[in-house]
Amino acid sequence: MAIWDDVLTEQDRIVYERAGWGKPAGYGQRPALLIVDVIYNFVGDVPKPILESIQTWRYSCGEVGWQGVYALQKLIAAARRKHMPLFYTTWERRADKADNGAWNRKNYRIDDPIDVIGHKGNEIVAEVAPEPHDFTFVKKKPSAFFGTPLVSYLIDMKVDTIILTGTTTSGCIRATAVDGFSYNYYVVVPEECVWDRGEVSHKINLFDINEKYGDVRKLDDVLQYIDGLPDDLYEGILPWVGAAQGAG
Repeated sequence: MAIWDDVLTEQDRIVYERAGWGKPAGYGQRPALLIVDVIYNFVGDVPKPILESIQTWRYSCGEVGWQGVYALQKLIAAARRKHMPLFYTTWERRADKADNGAWNRKNYRIDDPIDVIGHKGNEIVAEVAPEPHDFTFVKKKPSAFFGTPLVSYLIDMKVDTIILTGTTTSGCIRATAVDGFSYNYYVVVPEECVWDRGEVSHKINLFDINEKYGDVRKLDDVLQYIDGLPDDLYEGILPWVGAAQGAG
C-alpha cells in the first residue's frame, strides 16, 4: 500500500492510470544527495508533537520531522561511504525583510524574528550537519535550484541522479523535484527522508512527484542502490575522494 492510497480517490487513481503516469524512471549512474532545509525552524530543537513544537517553532513539522532526521542519518552515512557529493540548503532572511520578496505577502507572522539571519532556527540540525567538504548554500525560494549554484555543480560533477531529502514535501521538496525533472535529472525521493507539517499535503505531493517528476522509493531501496555503487565513482572529480581512499 502506497502512503497516499488513503487520500487518493478511486476516480483520481483511474484517471492517472489511464493517462499513463507513474512509470518508474529508475536510477542513473552518478547520484548526489540533496538535503533541503533540515534546520531547527522546521523540526524544533527537540522531538515534540507538532502542536507543542509550534508553540516555540511556528514552522515546525514536529515529531515526523525528527523521524525524518533519524532516517536521513542512515542515508547520509551510506552516501559518505561511497564518497558521494552532498548538498545542503538552509534558509534565512534579513531583519528588514528586503530580501524576502513575495514571502512578505503570504504570511501573517512575517515580523517574527525566527528566520532572521543569525537565529538558531536557520542552523542545520546537528544530527545531520554537513562536513567541511560538503556544499552548503542559502536559498531564498522553495526550489534548491532557484537562484543558487546547484545546477552548475551538478553539471561539473557529471551528476545524473538527485536523491532528494528534507522538508517540506509540499513546498521545497516538490519545487526542487519539479526543477530537477525540468533539468532532466533522475529524481529519487526516499519516502522516510522527507516530511511536512501537513499530513494530507505530504501524502498527495508524494503522489504527484511519483506520478510525474520522479520516483518515491523506500529508504531500503535507495540504500541498496547506493551500496551497489563503485567506491571510486567521483575520483578525479571530487579532490578528497582519492585522498580518502588512499588514507584508508
